[in-house]
Amino acid sequence: MTKLLTSTIQKIKPLDATAMAAARARQDTLTKPQGSLGRLEALSIQLAGIQGKPIPQIKHKAIITMAGDHGVVAEGVSAYPQEVTPQMVYNFLGGGAGINVIARQVGARIIVVDMGVASEMKAHPQLLSRKVAPGTRNMAIGPAMTEAQAIKAIETGIEIVTAEVAKGLDIVGTGDMGIGNTTASSAICAVMTGRSVAEVTGRGTGVDDKQFAHKIAIINKALAVNQPDSKQPLAVLAKVGGFEIGGLAGVMLGAAANHVPVVIDGFISGAAALIAITLAPGLKDYVIPAHVSVEAGHRWLLQHLGLKPLLDLDMRLGEGTGAALGIFLSETAARVLAEMSTFAEAGVSERSE
Repeated sequence: MTKLLTSTIQKIKPLDATAMAAARARQDTLTKPQGSLGRLEALSIQLAGIQGKPIPQIKHKAIITMAGDHGVVAEGVSAYPQEVTPQMVYNFLGGGAGINVIARQVGARIIVVDMGVASEMKAHPQLLSRKVAPGTRNMAIGPAMTEAQAIKAIETGIEIVTAEVAKGLDIVGTGDMGIGNTTASSAICAVMTGRSVAEVTGRGTGVDDKQFAHKIAIINKALAVNQPDSKQPLAVLAKVGGFEIGGLAGVMLGAAANHVPVVIDGFISGAAALIAITLAPGLKDYVIPAHVSVEAGHRWLLQHLGLKPLLDLDMRLGEGTGAALGIFLSETAARVLAEMSTFAEAGVSERSE
């Protein structure tokens, strides 16, 4: 591994136990029965541990949405053509996509990154051009990328989130765009969880039964051709991954190294988390899984990682839409801890012994 990747992993430390204990103690004195706000209470304590503050603060919010194309689309695994990837990136930049609407409501900035769109994107002040290559190669006939490209993708994610931290980032969400990325994510999920391809593969953009069977066959072919090993996460990313998946893994690692909570979106972000958490097991405590996707593999990978999603809304759009909702809940949890009165402050009698 490179110096940047190694040093980033080394900076990921256990959560601050003192801050968590203080947050837990305050939760137990707020004007409510102990535990009555359920997951919001646990989330506030986790946020305290991540930020190292007894009362965590969530004000500066951002969602990093990364785009990349996949060579395996040549095998006919998607219901949509590859041209949709750049078209949707322009939609993000124009403010008209699902993620734009939800992020505006949540008050989060969107950072759109070209990690490997197959076509040349027009320059735009809100587009970060970090193209590793114009799309991955076809994983059904060989590795999707070189290991050097896999590392470059991860490092790019680290660099982008670190630059945002310097601006005062309190929380980050992950999002994705890329025709063919559920195929790559299913391959990663099958390798890393040990589940069969059929178990972890969904319909992605909405393929019919015939295309779905073909998609499963192509993923099985890719695994047979490349022989990825779950104990070698960088090689798994290189053999069957995507540039945006690698970039999101880097965002997760970089956020945790800087004590910033990372709210992950759906299946593609989950695949990135499988790579990132295998590289740095301590990262798991910094990850907040926003929701469980309709994509079949997402539930399996969350179970494998031991992560419990905040929401189950039958979503499968990606882009960071679920992550935005998770950021809203995280901010809510932090504000309840900070702003709710204690029994003593409110003059309310506590529970009788």
